[in-house]
Amino acid sequence: MLGAQFGVSPTPVREAMLDLVKEGLVVAHPNKGFRITEVSDEDLDNLAAVRLLIEPPTVRDAVHVIAEQDLPGLRALAQAIVDAAERGDLVGYVEADHVFHLTLLGYSGNPFLLEVVSGLRARTRLFGLESLSRGGRLGASAAEHHELLDLVEARDAAGAEALMRRHIGHVRGLWAGAPEDGP
Repeated sequence: MLGAQFGVSPTPVREAMLDLVKEGLVVAHPNKGFRITEVSDEDLDNLAAVRLLIEPPTVRDAVHVIAEQDLPGLRALAQAIVDAAERGDLVGYVEADHVFHLTLLGYSGNPFLLEVVSGLRARTRLFGLESLSRGGRLGASAAEHHELLDLVEARDAAGAEALMRRHIGHVRGLWAGAPEDGP
């Protein structure tokens, strides 16, 4: 059915769907098709907990590695998040946010870390963003990326780590529709 809609044979559609199954984004139901994976509150708590174990200390360590000449590029990525938030462009927001975080974490030099974080983020891509946007909190969340870069520029590793913890906590709270910090 999707193949016909997109004018392609069923094989590439099936292969793409099986890739999504491997990523945990959809569930295959034999002889019935595929269904989008539901994410429970417990799943969101667990995903946020793993991100909290990985991202804050990685950002703390990156503060000492990020070169001064890299900051304008990082600022441009942070601004793309803010711009998408101001437009109410949720897909653009998620894409820019993904690029920013993985670029920042890339300073770890650890491709496995990037793969893990990318997978964790994929499971929650658009979760809760619509309510975040309607509640007018998307801009505040976007602004935290510039705040983080201010701390990086000041070489405040402890401050950057704390802000990353708070940011992930905010995101988890927003997934739940609450304004408070998560785990």
